[in-house]
Amino acid sequence: MCGMNILVINAGSSSLKYQLIEMNDNSVLAKGLCERIGVDGHVKHSGNGKTYDKLTPLNNHAEAVKAVVALLTDNEYGVIKDMNEIGAVGHRVVHGGEEFSESALITDEVIAAIEACVPLAPLHNPPNLVGIRACAEVMPGVPQVAVFDTSFHQTMPPKAYIYALPYEYYTENKIRRYGFHGTSHRFVAARAAEMLNKPIGELKIITCHLGNGSSLAAIDGGRSVDTTMGLTPLEGVPMGTRSGLIDPAIVEYLCSQRGMSVKEVTDVLNKKSGMLGVSGGASDFRDLFDQAEKGSERAKLAISIFGHSVRKSIGALAASMGGIDVLVFTAGVGENHVRMRAIILEGLEFLGIEVDAEKNQSCRGEGDLSAASARVKTLVVPTNEELVIAMDTKQLTVNN
Repeated sequence: MCGMNILVINAGSSSLKYQLIEMNDNSVLAKGLCERIGVDGHVKHSGNGKTYDKLTPLNNHAEAVKAVVALLTDNEYGVIKDMNEIGAVGHRVVHGGEEFSESALITDEVIAAIEACVPLAPLHNPPNLVGIRACAEVMPGVPQVAVFDTSFHQTMPPKAYIYALPYEYYTENKIRRYGFHGTSHRFVAARAAEMLNKPIGELKIITCHLGNGSSLAAIDGGRSVDTTMGLTPLEGVPMGTRSGLIDPAIVEYLCSQRGMSVKEVTDVLNKKSGMLGVSGGASDFRDLFDQAEKGSERAKLAISIFGHSVRKSIGALAASMGGIDVLVFTAGVGENHVRMRAIILEGLEFLGIEVDAEKNQSCRGEGDLSAASARVKTLVVPTNEELVIAMDTKQLTVNN
């Protein structure tokens, strides 16, 4: 490995987020976002104590990667002398199917396996692959690692991941529960055990990754045994724009009653439902609470639906594990929204979950919200998916 700097890439269809992490102390040297790739191009970059924010022509992801490398090595905005100081690249890959139960050093075979998962994640895996190929083109010879959202959940037992459908749909079409946000769930569960100074192998933990996309996971002894998202990130609790769990017959009913195609219904379920659909315009919880304070009954309803669904999921996952020792909140809403946490936690005392209202109110960043009498610890742990990707990348590239 040529250095201890790892470039973490999260490529979307028209965007590319990145961080350069120094692995001796896990510090972020620089980070940024290339967006509107293939349209006109816009680059935001923070490094060397300065911020770069300019319209930059980006015809494709390879040009975006070149722009990133140029900024990282720039005299004014850069943090490294040349590209040789990038030891490896770690990529977030959304769907690894059943092929990957852990992160993988990228080879032609791994790329083929990621391509085979495209039907399972048509919106996510193609841009992930584009990011991988763009880095290979711009940084030939630099090792690359794929870190999968789904791999952490591959420890679930069949009773948790098999849907009650004709079994050949699983064997022939790979229809099953996969789960997502795996890097986040893994990171915050491990950090929770560290905070409590207890072996993770002895704990039953429920992690609540709550943001624009939300999922919960049951982690028993450090292993994911159940989660709320399914074949795709659409299942589970309602989210910013996604419906979450619904009666599947609604799809056919909407097609017949409103003359919609299956594709149109699927688009509505993914992009026009959830908090946005119920409130009539707000998918961000800050906006929802602002509208609720101004008297919007639909905003109030959306907030209560989300709280009810997350609370119900906590109860279900506790039942799935036969108990709970630790409840963890993370991601944008989980980490930062005091009132939403309070709404979710209301009525969970029967599980031993009791929170000190003042601790919840004053918590900024990492913290323990538990009341003195609580049998279950309730923690806030800021997630760091980029660091997980970097650590996995370091492990696989140093050892290979």
